[in-house]
Amino acid sequence: MEGSTATVQRREVPMNHLFDGGALNVYDQQVANLSAGAPGPDLLGKSAQFFQQATEERIKYELKNSSFLFQYGPSIGTTEFRKSLASFLADGYRSEINMSDLVQTSGATNGLHLILSTLVDLAGVIFVDEYTYMIALETIAQFNTMKIVPVPLDEDGPNLATLQALIDQHRFEPTKGKLFWGVYYTMPTFHNPTGIVFSEEKCQQLIKLARATDILIACDDVYNLLHYADPDAPPPKRLFARDIADLGRVEGWRGNVISNGSFSKILSPGIRLGWMECPPRCVEAFRNSGVLMSGGAANNYTGGVVATLIQMGLARRQLDHYRTNYAARLDAMAETLQAHLPAGCSFRKPNGGYFVWIRFPSHIDCAEFNRYCLEKYRVSAIPGVRFSFAKEARHFLRLTFAFHEPDYLRRSVRTLCEAAREYLEIAASTA
Repeated sequence: MEGSTATVQRREVPMNHLFDGGALNVYDQQVANLSAGAPGPDLLGKSAQFFQQATEERIKYELKNSSFLFQYGPSIGTTEFRKSLASFLADGYRSEINMSDLVQTSGATNGLHLILSTLVDLAGVIFVDEYTYMIALETIAQFNTMKIVPVPLDEDGPNLATLQALIDQHRFEPTKGKLFWGVYYTMPTFHNPTGIVFSEEKCQQLIKLARATDILIACDDVYNLLHYADPDAPPPKRLFARDIADLGRVEGWRGNVISNGSFSKILSPGIRLGWMECPPRCVEAFRNSGVLMSGGAANNYTGGVVATLIQMGLARRQLDHYRTNYAARLDAMAETLQAHLPAGCSFRKPNGGYFVWIRFPSHIDCAEFNRYCLEKYRVSAIPGVRFSFAKEARHFLRLTFAFHEPDYLRRSVRTLCEAAREYLEIAASTA
């Protein structure tokens, strides 16, 4: 303001990691923080060892081969990285992966940002599940000329009748130079926060709807390889795989699904590396992106190291290490909830991913319960309202099992259940 005498001051917050600098620091365990969607230090230690091996091997190679890895990279990633990634994903998904569909990113959030900035009209409409990843909502909201529209979520996927009606209500012709007027952002596999997997029928109908209305479905597919029910079975089929299967087979096919993946949950969040599987028209838009061309690929150096990690078989070993440990942690959490969660509360054990979604009685405000639980029992999770654009889901709570070891989870979740029982009794006595 003109004439203001306020002094501008710098602000520095000492932090070593994302969860640092506050009372809920998941590392110091002064509070049992059941909200951190990240691997714990015991799991990251093995990742660090594997990266040391791969980095040493890669640097030896670069010193003998013109050090190309230290040059600007191609906009969508090097041929070597995308070829190695295709091999890794084909092994994990148990399906054919075409390297020409792959675009390198610096993680799924970067992928979402690239989708919104490159492919979508600036006045576009972003349809989101009524419960969805809270930071994705914050990312989308930064595009403040776009409109966010929530869609009801059933137990097997979105309510398609409502989604169709909303599309009909908001549809328009996109500006020249943009491929899409609207996007449906979702997680069909091991959904965050609910843990559900979309049904076969819903997936087929979603693709038909997207093709008929030419919207893009942006799938946040970061948990697909983390399936625990039967590790020898393939994971649920990706929506992208269903769509791309008609390339060259269906007249007028254009491609309406992107699978947005990340190494954050399966190697390390700190390496900031991911990928998108895209139809050809989207690949070309990214290939010609000024942001990616000027940047010389997203995180080109790390892409080279991870290519070597894959070639040495270390990426698969780290994924298996995570899956084994995450499955044990999920079992510890689910067994404790099954034994101690009070009557009136319920949950469904997911078959993969990171999260357990607990339903409380409809009159309970889980934001208030979480404050009570933190203050009295030193246990914290994330209330459902954080995952709702419309600020609903007030009687839900999301727990994360990935970070902590099983014994710690058993103790902490049992404490949370005791707090829930006490809180419900207080609520009943004051009703």
